[in-house]
Amino acid sequence: MEARDDTGAERGAGDAAPGASESSPVTTATPGAPATDRSESSAAAAPVSSTDEPPGAAAAPDSPDTTRRVDTAEAARGDAAQPRPFAPRVGAAPTGRVAGPPGSPPPADRAPVSGRFTTPGRGAGVPPAGGPSTDDLSSAHLLRPSKRPPQTGWRRALFVGSGGLINPGESLGDAARRELIARVNQPLHGCYKIAMLSLKGGVGKTTMTTTLGSTFASLRGDRVIAVDANPDRGTLSQKIPLETTATVRHLLRDADRVRRYSDVRAYTSQGPSRLEILASEQDPAVSEAFSEVDYRRTVTLLEHFYNVVLTDCGTGLMHSAMKGVLDVADSLLIVSSASIDGARSASATLDWLDAHGYRDLVSRSVAVINYVRRSSGNVDLDRVSDHFAARCRAVVRLPFDPHLEEGAEIELDKLAARTRSALLELAATVADDFGRAGSRVRRPVLPR
Repeated sequence: MEARDDTGAERGAGDAAPGASESSPVTTATPGAPATDRSESSAAAAPVSSTDEPPGAAAAPDSPDTTRRVDTAEAARGDAAQPRPFAPRVGAAPTGRVAGPPGSPPPADRAPVSGRFTTPGRGAGVPPAGGPSTDDLSSAHLLRPSKRPPQTGWRRALFVGSGGLINPGESLGDAARRELIARVNQPLHGCYKIAMLSLKGGVGKTTMTTTLGSTFASLRGDRVIAVDANPDRGTLSQKIPLETTATVRHLLRDADRVRRYSDVRAYTSQGPSRLEILASEQDPAVSEAFSEVDYRRTVTLLEHFYNVVLTDCGTGLMHSAMKGVLDVADSLLIVSSASIDGARSASATLDWLDAHGYRDLVSRSVAVINYVRRSSGNVDLDRVSDHFAARCRAVVRLPFDPHLEEGAEIELDKLAARTRSALLELAATVADDFGRAGSRVRRPVLPR
């Protein structure tokens, strides 16, 4: 059965514009349901905004009083107003909301929620003032702080026994050793030259040269060499396994052909610690001809390939090569024994240097009291140390060690723990002066 909506027909006729089609929309009614216009479904699918409303004004909800009728013929001809394309608001970000049913109010915008695998971007917040920068990708910023594994003692045994699950941290001794190693590895620009001096023989200059050089070579990544400048048949070459019979005299003879490190390496012997030794002539008559100019030529050649050069000097300060040794040295090691005559000889060495214009070198020197036993008799070593501390930059005591007393080839692994700790402290003390390498005013070479 068809039912006519007179009210709707009269309203549609009144709203029709002049010249519009006189055909009226056909409505159908279903029992128990309100009458519905066929064109209303098209109007709902493509809403038309009235031209009488200002742009941007929200349309009123659909009602029988406000619904605009669209003629079917007009829709077929394409004369009906088309819906405006959707234009998102400027600056609006996707909210991920789900649209509701047609005609329902839009849900409120919600900010993106960071879940388990989602990290808010830069716009989510600003890092607090004084906090770490988000651009910092250094290891110290990205890695979680952890305890350093212990290296010695029961802490090490517990760490190893638990498979690394229990880490009590390093002991105070391990931390002190790590700090000393860091001092030994201070950056060194150029070549640093150290001379071992003493007016008294038998105090351990050659042993000190080998042990200190071995400590530097085993901890630092650069090259370290020891030169035997003792005119009285030096024994420096006997402290490491001998690889060649070449001496400093052969190196000077072939100096014009030396271009690379491998060329110099043919004249040196290297020990297990990577310390290299340049031996002297074993014949005292030949070695006496090793003059100041020869020593300067040797050091000038070596400093192009090595970062640390140690010189084992003889007991004679008036030797022809001694002036060259003192002029090019950056630092001195004054070696003394733990006896009274050894301390007096070392002090006399400092007096001679002060009297001959090397006061600046004395102030940069380090005194070493060698072969200190647990019981040194009636000698007050504290007063001996105070005497040298007033004249030198530092004083280090090296304890007695059975391996060094043998007089054979020296291996650091065979030294007692106390001896290795004292050598590490000595190397760190010497390395504290690495920043002033080459800062001394060199004296010119006088022609002979």
